[in-house]
Amino acid sequence: QVQLVESGGGLVQAGGSLRLSCAASGSIYNINTMGWYRQAPGKQRELVAFIRSGGNVNYADSVKGRFTISRDNDKNTVYLHMNSLNADDTAVYYCHSQIRVRYTSNWNDYWGQGTQVTVSS
Repeated sequence: QVQLVESGGGLVQAGGSLRLSCAASGSIYNINTMGWYRQAPGKQRELVAFIRSGGNVNYADSVKGRFTISRDNDKNTVYLHMNSLNADDTAVYYCHSQIRVRYTSNWNDYWGQGTQVTVSS
């Protein structure tokens, strides 16, 4: 009923930039938070950043000052602008959202399929 589709990953040199996008589609009544997590090889999935429907944002300490999260509520899309990338940012990045499906009263968690970000040193 609901899909999150990510785009924008790829290979970039250290110090470079990338922008990730994630669009939610389907039978959506309302969206609360939209955000990004990442998982590096051999590590647990960790929060990168999220943004609430009202615009409040939260960042992991490791990306503060380098990454910027934003959203377009009309397009049900969240963006992650990543600057000053380094090798530690290499991971699969997953989009996450809390969504209420039409004709239901529950908020559910949805995940994208993941997009690879590789930073070469």
